[in-house]
Amino acid sequence: QVQVVESGGGLVQAGGSLRLSCVASGRIFSSHVVAWFRRAPGKEREIVAAVRWSGEDEYYAESGNGRFTISRDSLRNTVDLQMNSLKPDDTGDYYCAAGLIVRKMHYPVRSMYTAWGQGTHVTVSS
Repeated sequence: QVQVVESGGGLVQAGGSLRLSCVASGRIFSSHVVAWFRRAPGKEREIVAAVRWSGEDEYYAESGNGRFTISRDSLRNTVDLQMNSLKPDDTGDYYCAAGLIVRKMHYPVRSMYTAWGQGTHVTVSS
């Protein structure tokens, strides 16, 4: 079984940056996909970015493309989400999730992920 725990949320002004970290433990393999999802106020939880535990096959949703970078840190056993040029629309609860997913087209599908963290909140003020 895989466990994931998020950290790094907080309050930031528009245009600022935040770095979220997801520590993964348990029986996690290089083929696992670790993703960051966001639930904005009044909206469904949607994917922001994802990457394989091996560090390959990065995926970005259109909302964060060019502003967000997902990366795997093998020393810290984390998957980090660097968020730059933050906008008020980026406000929400951010969740880390892990799952064994073969096809990249399935990365955005919430039901493909079997491990979820408790979430960390990000507020971007205007």
